[in-house]
Amino acid sequence: MKKCNLSTQPVCKMKIDIRIPQAFPQLTVKEVLEDYFLIPRKIRHFLRTKKHVRVNGELINWQSPITAGDLLELTFDQEDYPEKSIPLGQADLVEELYQDEHLIIVNKPEGMKTHGNEPTEIALLNHVSAYVGQTCYVVHRLDMETSGAILFAKNPFILPILNRLLEDKVIYRDYLALCQGQLKKPDWTITDKIGRDRHDRRKRVIDNQKGQEALTQVHLLKTIGKNSLVACRLQTGRTHQIRVHLAHYGHALIGDPLYSYVACLLYPTDAADDMQFLNVGGSWFIARKKKHIPVHKRCSLTHTYILHKSTI
Repeated sequence: MKKCNLSTQPVCKMKIDIRIPQAFPQLTVKEVLEDYFLIPRKIRHFLRTKKHVRVNGELINWQSPITAGDLLELTFDQEDYPEKSIPLGQADLVEELYQDEHLIIVNKPEGMKTHGNEPTEIALLNHVSAYVGQTCYVVHRLDMETSGAILFAKNPFILPILNRLLEDKVIYRDYLALCQGQLKKPDWTITDKIGRDRHDRRKRVIDNQKGQEALTQVHLLKTIGKNSLVACRLQTGRTHQIRVHLAHYGHALIGDPLYSYVACLLYPTDAADDMQFLNVGGSWFIARKKKHIPVHKRCSLTHTYILHKSTI
């Protein structure tokens, strides 16, 4: 997607102004709303019947073309996007990494769920909503044992756009993992299919006959004693994908409660001078600084976000 300048008001009366960029494809108003911004059919109907779509302040025909420099103005009310209410958590538990008017990225600690399984269960989503001051929306999730950056949408309009950016790999999900053993090559792509474990419903296993497609790209960052620090990029999003793929080849994450039985008690004093290993909530976190801090405790997977230049 091309970068658009958006501005919003609260969801109860949400107004979104979109300045069309110079390199925008030749599309009609209908095509922009349907194919580009993924507005559901029902809501497009409301926009049309309520005359809540304007271009440069004027009511327009839905077959009219949108051109570079135009200001597309959309107004949504309670009927379009009914206000969603969830219990609010504790705002002081949120570590913000980035925020703008449409989204927020926070650092999820190890041991906390992304969202609750029951309406009254408090999880990171509830804490983030309290921090922002309005209900937020889950774009993706991380395992409870995993720490790191996680993305939430701040309004329902932007949610399907972020979902598509993830699907189209415009937003990448990159992970850092400390695993058992020394990798034999610096770059490795794992394509084994993943299915459910028939004997333990908590776990997943390699099942190349009946499993789901799964692709993980692995890059060796550092060999630390008999273990390896790797960067993993997901091209699919299967449950426990990195953990299952690495464990299957004898490189289980150190301290993984399901797939590894090796305690995480390493002190990476031989790491690169420009890399710092931090213990965040019992998990690995890496920052670019010239200092070494011992890493320990049980879980060794952390998640970082990389957003390409072509962003919303």
